[in-house]
Amino acid sequence: MKRPRNVGAFFMLKYKNHILLHVIVFLWGFTGILGKLINLDSLYIVWYRVIIAFLVVLLIALLLKKDYRVKSNKKMFQLFVVGAIVGLHWLTFYMSIQLSTASLGVLCMSTATLHVAWLEPLITKRPFSWVELILSLVVVYGIYYVSGDFKPTEYLALFYGLLSAFLAALFAVLNAQLVKNTSALKITIYEMLAAFLVLSAIIVFQGKMTTAVFDVSWSDVFWLLFLGVVCTAFAFLAIVDVVNYLGAFTVSLSINLEPIYTFFLAIIILNEHEVLNTKFYVGAALIIVVVIVNAVIKSQIRRKNNRLQKKAALK
Repeated sequence: MKRPRNVGAFFMLKYKNHILLHVIVFLWGFTGILGKLINLDSLYIVWYRVIIAFLVVLLIALLLKKDYRVKSNKKMFQLFVVGAIVGLHWLTFYMSIQLSTASLGVLCMSTATLHVAWLEPLITKRPFSWVELILSLVVVYGIYYVSGDFKPTEYLALFYGLLSAFLAALFAVLNAQLVKNTSALKITIYEMLAAFLVLSAIIVFQGKMTTAVFDVSWSDVFWLLFLGVVCTAFAFLAIVDVVNYLGAFTVSLSINLEPIYTFFLAIIILNEHEVLNTKFYVGAALIIVVVIVNAVIKSQIRRKNNRLQKKAALK
């Protein structure tokens, strides 16, 4: 391929997938901020998010003439179970943010990858890792350190945030199994539909299916569309393509930057530096370092296993 004369064009062409990856991670970091910017109950925010994402991805499937049907009842049941988990994950995430700060909600979410340490051995039967357990305990200490001076509402926000992280880890592990024989497009369509139905049932059960659901300002409409179309539908479909080019490790390591993006956005947009103390920043730094160390260790183990497999294949 002939190198472009323009240095900027060459840089963009060579690193376009890296740039796209960080745009996606930035967008995911922005979702926490939207929980504060949208003046709706957290239940309504997630309800709109999943129905918008469902309609957008379904429209894409129709326009591209992609097969989105699932013929197996067992597979359909699995997709709906995971979709319900996704909906509850987002609901508890926004409940945490609205009870406290966007920074706390995303900080809790950074523990999701460490929940995988004990969920994967249970679900996929892979060997248990003591290293991951130790890292998980350090994260628990980090959360404990951050929550030392919490008010009662912040403890409730912490509970919802950690529950959201657990649900995120659970659906990630389950989706890793589903994606082996089901396309990302089908997974997204049916999981968003399932999340919409579950959240609709919760709204009806709580007696919240009133005109308040549709009492949305034009500002909220804009942010909801941005959340559903850009941060959810576009980001999910784009990340699948990026993984094919850059590999799972590069993507997972970059995703660990999401809390950092959110912290900066929260300071700039929401002025959260006025309510966050030094203990929060120390605990946040500790957790972020542990999450990154966890990713690096996993990468080294994966590379070692690949080398051993190649040597075994050559014998």
